[in-house]
Amino acid sequence: MRIRDIVSSIEQIAPMSYQESYDNSGLIVGDYNQEVSGVVICLDVIESVVEEAIQLGANMIIAHHPIVFKGLKRFNGNNYVERTVMLAIKNDIAIYAAHTNIDSVRGGVSEKICDLIGLKNKKILSPVSEDLKKLVTFVPVDHADKVREALFIAGAGNIGNYDACSYSTEGIGTFRGGEDAKPFVGEKGEVHQEIEVRFETIFPKHLKGKIIGALLDHHPYEEVAYDIYALENNNSQAGLGMIGELETPENSVDFLKRIKEIFRSGCVRHTEIVKKEVKKVAVCGGSGSFLLHKAMSAKADIFVTGDFKYHEFFDAEGKLIIADIGHYESEQFTRDIFYEIVTKKFPNFAVHISEINSNPINYL
Repeated sequence: MRIRDIVSSIEQIAPMSYQESYDNSGLIVGDYNQEVSGVVICLDVIESVVEEAIQLGANMIIAHHPIVFKGLKRFNGNNYVERTVMLAIKNDIAIYAAHTNIDSVRGGVSEKICDLIGLKNKKILSPVSEDLKKLVTFVPVDHADKVREALFIAGAGNIGNYDACSYSTEGIGTFRGGEDAKPFVGEKGEVHQEIEVRFETIFPKHLKGKIIGALLDHHPYEEVAYDIYALENNNSQAGLGMIGELETPENSVDFLKRIKEIFRSGCVRHTEIVKKEVKKVAVCGGSGSFLLHKAMSAKADIFVTGDFKYHEFFDAEGKLIIADIGHYESEQFTRDIFYEIVTKKFPNFAVHISEINSNPINYL
């Protein structure tokens, strides 16, 4: 087992293309070809987590928050970032982080919050745009089903709650093979007409290589004709935040008490209880104030997130309840997501969830 194998299992779920521009997800310390003796999963990489990995004999740490956001100019041990990185390097321990990319996928941080709360009819609150591509290709009629199925297996054709989505029309394709051609149908040097299926489907851009590979592997022609178009449609399966509904409306105060218990929050800071009951709930792991207006536009009764500043609470304008459960509190279960991804792929491998509480905020 090598680091690249562990990284691949995570990035198949949370592609790097989904991280925000300010982020620094990925392998921060280490070599992709390094063999892995064990993994420690945490929210924040701090010195005590590296020491924990040393004690466990693990040489890879998977974290939600990148230990390095900006370039380090010196390694003098003057702050916890420098000391943590230095300790990891000295002990040959790799550090990998999946941050806003694991925030931005189905099954990621926000959906984990939804599931813990018990929300149904879940949707991405702020879908990503300019992420989808359309593939158009032309296949002989007798091979259309085979090519179509291969593309679906590769990840094409997913729209919302539907898969295997495509559109096909029949037409006449023409071509003439040159002297060095080995045509699947027709003769070299002669114009050939073939009844073909024009097949169209969509896919997220991070799957482009996989999609083209599946097309070329399963298409019978020596030279495969295909077009790829960029789409402006939102990708409803990727983006930040989520919104869903409770099975039945819940008293607002009771709901606030319940999420305080679920997320083990020292306190829940909230705006005025402007709704007696809540049913439609928006959520965002970590710092979610930037999604407040999305939550309001979606007619959420309450928005559960962390890190709201004083003046940002005014922005609710009495239209919904803001419930700030804390940054660490809203993201702590991200460790379980990583654990499930890695152990599902590698069930007989040493994976440990860190026992270190890295929350820098305490409550009296």
